[in-house]
Amino acid sequence: MTLVLIVDDAQPLADQYAYDVKRLGGHDTLTAADGRAALDALAREPVDCVLLDLEMPAMDGFDVLRQLERRGVRVPVIVYTGTGNYDRCVQAIRLGAASFIDKAEPMERVVQEIANALLRRRLEREVESLQRDLGGDAPLVGSSPAMQRLKESLARVAPIPSPVLITGESGSGKEVVARAVHRASGVQGPFLALNSAALPADLVESELFGHERGAFTGAVALRKGAFESAAGGTLFLDEIGELPLPAQAKLLRVLEQREVTRVGGTRTITVDARVLAATNRDLATEVSAGKFREDLLYRLNVHVLAVPALRDRLSDVPELVQHLLIGTCARFRMRPRTLSAAALECLMAHDWARNNVRELRNALERMLIASDAPELGLDDVPPEIRDLGAAQRVSTGAAPRTFHELKAEAERQIVVAALERHDWHITRTAESLGLADHASLLKIMRRHGISRE
Repeated sequence: MTLVLIVDDAQPLADQYAYDVKRLGGHDTLTAADGRAALDALAREPVDCVLLDLEMPAMDGFDVLRQLERRGVRVPVIVYTGTGNYDRCVQAIRLGAASFIDKAEPMERVVQEIANALLRRRLEREVESLQRDLGGDAPLVGSSPAMQRLKESLARVAPIPSPVLITGESGSGKEVVARAVHRASGVQGPFLALNSAALPADLVESELFGHERGAFTGAVALRKGAFESAAGGTLFLDEIGELPLPAQAKLLRVLEQREVTRVGGTRTITVDARVLAATNRDLATEVSAGKFREDLLYRLNVHVLAVPALRDRLSDVPELVQHLLIGTCARFRMRPRTLSAAALECLMAHDWARNNVRELRNALERMLIASDAPELGLDDVPPEIRDLGAAQRVSTGAAPRTFHELKAEAERQIVVAALERHDWHITRTAESLGLADHASLLKIMRRHGISRE
């Protein structure tokens, strides 16, 4: 439910507007008799839209707009006037108002203006979210068997509004998977990511659930928490294992009752954000150690998506390299660059155990910065990667894969590397691999889902 603040020094008129806005638009309403009262209400209540009279004593509508700009409050404001002086309305627009109307307008028009302002603000937030995603590793890149299984599981889980626990090593792409779940779910709300490990211990609950004005030192205004900000969308809690136990208890309550209470408040607020959580820890072990609540784990792991480590899908390295090179060159405003077959084969032989896809991305970025050549060769590969060659596999405590899975990935990796060496010339690649003819290679490629596209 949206909250509309009506600001007018004529109280009967403000009350009538409040009644009609609720009756025709279905919005909750709040009134303020002057500019000061309006600013106090905005600091105290989660207002979604303001209907602001321009002509008021002491602090008029223009002063309110200036204060909102000074305080960084981005709530949409519709100004209205009974004088018929539209030059003043234009001046208000320049000060940040979303639109203006005349007091003589029918209430249906007023309600429509409120709906338009709310829609514009929602679209602005979505654009901001998309701009933050630009340059990121948004798509799920890779067609290896491990990635195909992940994509299939994701497609089944995405439409279901239950919580999802995303597991995987650091740098393997857990947030990428979370964003893919959000996109595939079809929800229209925002995607909000919160790193639990980066939250100060004394502000965890405020960040998650919000706080009321005066709840603690420095709480000079009401603040919505992550659950309210992600309304109608997805809240992604990264590094969920880092949450303090008191916050875990409150998070469990929110997941079960779909309600939050702001810090320092008593009113419960219904929330409808879907929760995705991620961890690189074994939460079952954390439960045994008393560091994670067992009931919260059972509430989160209704559905589990396990993100494979990069060393378990090395045949995806060529696709990842192409995707990361395009994105990094665009971000740095460089001309497009390519990688030689020898350099690519070296990257495919590396273990990437330190930080998975993030480690690969950093290595490519270093190569792009260090060389001006249109094609990056083996000598451009960072020495610590080039000199190690085919690194020894590192034990990570992950569940061992079956013989058939290991065999399929190894065969796929051999074929992809050979295709890269021969510039994807099917006949030459088949000859180098000792196959009878190109048809035999095409059959293997189809079986492993290998294609240049």
